[in-house]
Amino acid sequence: MTSTVPTGQQPSRVAGSQVVPEGPSGTRTEALSEIEQRVLWLSSAIVHHANRVRPNPSGLKVGGHQASSASMVSIMTSLWFRHLRPQDRVSVKPHASPVLHGINYLLGELDEEWLTTLRAFGGLQSYPSRSKDPDPVDYSTGSVGIGATATIWGALARRYAVPSAEDTPHDRVHEPRGRQYALVGDAELDEGAIWEAVLDPQVTELGELVWIVDLNRQSLDRVVPDIAAGRLQGMFAAAGWQVITLKYGRTLEQLFTRPGGAELRTRLDAMPNPEYQRLLRCSASELRHRLPGTTPDASAIAGLLAALDDDSLVEAVRNLGGHDLAALDGAFAGIDDSRPTVIFAYTVKGRGLPTAGHPQNHSALLTDQQLLALAEQVGVDPGQPWTRFAADSAAGQLCAERGVRLRRQGPPPAAPPILPTDIGRTPTGVATTQAALGRTLLDLTRAAPEAAARVVTVSPDVSSSTNLGGWVNKVGVWSASERTDWFADDAETILHWREKPAGQHIELGIAETNLVGLLGELGATWSRWGEPLLPIGVLYDPFVERALEPWSFGIYAGGQSILVGTPSGVTLAPEGGAHQSITTPSIGIEQPGCTTYEPAFAIDTEWTLLAALARLGRPGGESAYLRLSTRPVDQSLADVPADPAARERRRRQVVAGAYTLRRTASAPTASVTIAAVGAMVTEALAAADRLEQTGVPSDVVCVTSPDLLFRALQARNGQDGADAAGSWILDAVLPASRATPLVTVLDGHPHTLTFLATVNQVPHRALGVTRFGQCGTLDDVYRYHGIDADSIIRAALDLTR
Repeated sequence: MTSTVPTGQQPSRVAGSQVVPEGPSGTRTEALSEIEQRVLWLSSAIVHHANRVRPNPSGLKVGGHQASSASMVSIMTSLWFRHLRPQDRVSVKPHASPVLHGINYLLGELDEEWLTTLRAFGGLQSYPSRSKDPDPVDYSTGSVGIGATATIWGALARRYAVPSAEDTPHDRVHEPRGRQYALVGDAELDEGAIWEAVLDPQVTELGELVWIVDLNRQSLDRVVPDIAAGRLQGMFAAAGWQVITLKYGRTLEQLFTRPGGAELRTRLDAMPNPEYQRLLRCSASELRHRLPGTTPDASAIAGLLAALDDDSLVEAVRNLGGHDLAALDGAFAGIDDSRPTVIFAYTVKGRGLPTAGHPQNHSALLTDQQLLALAEQVGVDPGQPWTRFAADSAAGQLCAERGVRLRRQGPPPAAPPILPTDIGRTPTGVATTQAALGRTLLDLTRAAPEAAARVVTVSPDVSSSTNLGGWVNKVGVWSASERTDWFADDAETILHWREKPAGQHIELGIAETNLVGLLGELGATWSRWGEPLLPIGVLYDPFVERALEPWSFGIYAGGQSILVGTPSGVTLAPEGGAHQSITTPSIGIEQPGCTTYEPAFAIDTEWTLLAALARLGRPGGESAYLRLSTRPVDQSLADVPADPAARERRRRQVVAGAYTLRRTASAPTASVTIAAVGAMVTEALAAADRLEQTGVPSDVVCVTSPDLLFRALQARNGQDGADAAGSWILDAVLPASRATPLVTVLDGHPHTLTFLATVNQVPHRALGVTRFGQCGTLDDVYRYHGIDADSIIRAALDLTR
């Protein structure tokens, strides 16, 4: 159901669990309006300075979004200066970042020197950045849709990491739970990721969610012909959200009560978006001609308009609910905290600026003359554009009061748990690296229970098929409240789905973007709430590419987590090309802020997973990506040293990116080196055995991280500002004294390993997967792609004979 808040309604004292200030009156109302105008000025002036004042030797467009900012000014003024509490968090739509910085400046959270640095190197970022901006930013935004959904995953992550007294009590600390606001551009609702998130079953329980949609009916290029607000409202309502609509402001609502007012409302409600936007560009005389239309009600509307003077008429047409502070108060007061809420606030893009309503105003910039006119309009001295309100003025006092109230103390630093580097088991028999993931997590509960208690796993409906069943049985499934497991007494049920607030596995629907969104927020709890977690997300490796952009953005925003892609590659032979990943190994090299591993053996999986976990939940930490396989491998091939010192040496090399698995015993030096990754190590060892028999002695190097080896090479070459001491691993596994022609092979695109030939400048053959896969046996598929033992042998012989 859609609820429309009467625009003259004053907020009640209490709305659900949210304490709401009483409605503004008198001096406070005037002060709030002054602040609203000053925020409009600051947001416009910040962009103006970046584009028209600051020197720009290159002539490259700087940009900024004055019109998109202007449509949010009233909403953000109301929120920050009336309703926001310290425990609340806000995700600001990307193009409104100048408004956020202007508000933070008035609240005393940003020094004046920063106002001239928008989009400058080291200055205010183009879009809100939690990790790069100098002032308080709750969520990094910039990628359309991700900022909105981040509040969903932020709410879930907070409930998991820091349950409040409003949640079902259990053994973690309690603190008041705040709202999670998202300020969303209406065009963002075109993003499919929005609806994947909204429809997740857990979202309906998140009453702290409040989305405010800036319904200005314009996208980047045009006025949207049919914004279909009713359809969008229905979609949210069907998903269990409270829907509040703020369409008209008080001026229009009062006009609707006069003779001809009902006809005017009907005319405006039925009017296409482009026609309404055109009215925003009209003079009063044009409005008197255009607005009545040609319907039978035209004369009644014309009579109503005749009673208005020109200025009142022009202002009335622009009087929408998203710019009415009292209407916004009413909307905030009407929020039902027992379920998510979305407020559709109708606005004018560019409100208060000469570009208001223009279909191409998205990137439009005010001229110097227009900025001077704006300064006069809002009462600012353009020669001193950054002057704050006088401390003894009503507006100055309100800014000071709100600044004190909203100032947060950072969360007390909490040390991440201490993790072992080696649990001490030596796997035997036949195993897969995928199964080793679940085995290691179970071992961790015994070897390091405090660290294991910080682990939280997430999967998009693939827990059982990725070997997490044992872990899920051990720790349970997280739920905000205890739920009955109706299959607990079923003897044939192997995976027990015990849902409880103390569970450590979170199950989502089949939506990979939801998975990485939640993963990013779970990985930010150490800095956001002072509670370090060790989040691990598991999904099929082919779908890493589907989740790539939001996963990468989560890392950019400061989330630290582990993404596990399994099964991977064409090794998933019977599944065919649809489920066989090719490019993910190179993605692992190219993704900043992330270390990538592809272990070959179960012990390598344990060591690399523990190393990755140890980098989470701390300043300077890093995410990780593990690419695992379902290929059964004889674990004796790992030839793990029995001597403790030799074992530790092997572990250090595994974690650093590679180790020598076999050195030829038939000659002082090898004729060829085979460097293999993951599932390809078995093929490399088989090829080496046969090459030895043909008189071609061969070394075999097991590469566990092409990523780290590439970084080591960059460091050796003095690039990326890395310490050359980190290149020791190259000397250990590819020493110059044993430089030979090189064959590289992996179950992925061959270019991933081509850089290895430059370590010692040797001849090279790169084997890998370069085309879509086929169904078949492993032998069939490996032969088809040229990554089987025969192909390795041919490549080695080509290099040596």
